[in-house]
Amino acid sequence: MLRSLGFAAAITLACTGIAGAQPTGVFRQPHDVGYGQSSSMDPVSKGKLFQITEKVMSRLIRTGIDGKPAADLATSWSSDAAATVWTLKLRPGVSFHDGKGFTAADVVYTLSRISDPKLDSPARSAVKAIKSVEAVDPMTVKITLTDSFADFPLVLTDYRLVMLPEGSGDTIAKTGIGTGPFKVEKFDPQGTTVLVANPGYYEGAPGVARIEIIGIPDAQARFQALLGGQVDMLPGLDRQEIALLTRSGKHQLQQIPSGNWRGIVLRTDVKPYDDVRVRKALRMVVDREAMRDLVVGRDGGITGCDTPVGPADQYRWEGTCKQDIAGAKTLLAAAGFSNGIDVELQVANIEPIWPTIAQVYQQQAAAAGIRVKIAQVPNDGYWNTIWMKKDAVLTRWADRPADAALNEIYRMSSPWDESKFSDPKFDAMLDAARKELDFAKRKALYQEAQAYLWENAGTLVTFHVKLAVGLTARVKDLDAVDNFAIRWNRVKVD
Repeated sequence: MLRSLGFAAAITLACTGIAGAQPTGVFRQPHDVGYGQSSSMDPVSKGKLFQITEKVMSRLIRTGIDGKPAADLATSWSSDAAATVWTLKLRPGVSFHDGKGFTAADVVYTLSRISDPKLDSPARSAVKAIKSVEAVDPMTVKITLTDSFADFPLVLTDYRLVMLPEGSGDTIAKTGIGTGPFKVEKFDPQGTTVLVANPGYYEGAPGVARIEIIGIPDAQARFQALLGGQVDMLPGLDRQEIALLTRSGKHQLQQIPSGNWRGIVLRTDVKPYDDVRVRKALRMVVDREAMRDLVVGRDGGITGCDTPVGPADQYRWEGTCKQDIAGAKTLLAAAGFSNGIDVELQVANIEPIWPTIAQVYQQQAAAAGIRVKIAQVPNDGYWNTIWMKKDAVLTRWADRPADAALNEIYRMSSPWDESKFSDPKFDAMLDAARKELDFAKRKALYQEAQAYLWENAGTLVTFHVKLAVGLTARVKDLDAVDNFAIRWNRVKVD
């Protein structure tokens, strides 16, 4: 069965370009300038602007519209019986934006660069399973893993694992050269970045001639820009914004079930959150369904027991975690906080729903004697100066397969371990799950790891959002799917 994983799901994608059609119009999209001056077009940097890289660069394997691995720069993939050696056949005739042909040498370079400890890339954890990458011939790559990994194709759908030209590491942050449907004409991370259509894209010329990626730090300003037609797309709308957009009569609304989630992170390496009793108590006080209803509405999200794994994922754990004020008080008392505890929660307005999440948490936690002070902090540079720096912060994560989410967010060696969760027992669970070739047993192991997080972690996953995406009426053919499955070459504007 493992040898057949490169079957029809990886067959060459059908060409979507219309013969002779020319790209027309301008599509505009904002970003939050959360990395400030550190913003970059290097897809594996901490300051990457995915709104750019997703349009100018391509993966070996992409996330298909059905959520399954689909062909991109690799047309097929297969493994040996132990799932330790994977062979990928590459798409012929593909060129980078500078005219250089795409070959196996670029794959070897890209994956080796991400794995290089000197680069210290946050994406390194995603490729940690790779032992070696070899160019069998110009259009064939062999990837040898450190151990069995039956779900390895899912790793390659990671939105950061896009292919770069061999030797481009020192310049890619500014050039953005890739094989995608758009090319970088001007890069201005705090102003307007301009992308233009790539007529040589392997699926044909894209639908729009130009994309502008505009830096707008304030969430309310981004929404006003959408209402006024200065931008054409804005994801993550809250309930009030959805109502305003619907009444405008000049916009479209997509509501997309997703693996995206919003949460509160407690640093488990600092007092008092280094005590597992404290951090569990701070999560037990939440009525997750009530929080969801107040923040995004009953139909706006799906609750769970602090698992980062999306509702549609085959490995998701469905636990039971009702609000337990009495239990939270008991745990706090046992930890030495019989008179309650003070929490300072850092909140920015990057996400319009973040302040509401903080306010609802403040109200719910008060019943257990938890005194939450909400500290409003600037949007600009939030990801550099607040996130992973302060003790209690708001966070957001995009959809990832279960293995990627669990390893990247909680494994002690991961650079994105935002809660500083360091637990060898948990890491061993993930290692065992990767090696297990039997699906049912592998599923049980991943679910055991998620149940372990409910008991021990420092991250409150409030809910997985049904992503509300606002569009101007002139936008056509934008896939109503999770962001990293969107086929940007198909988008058109009137």
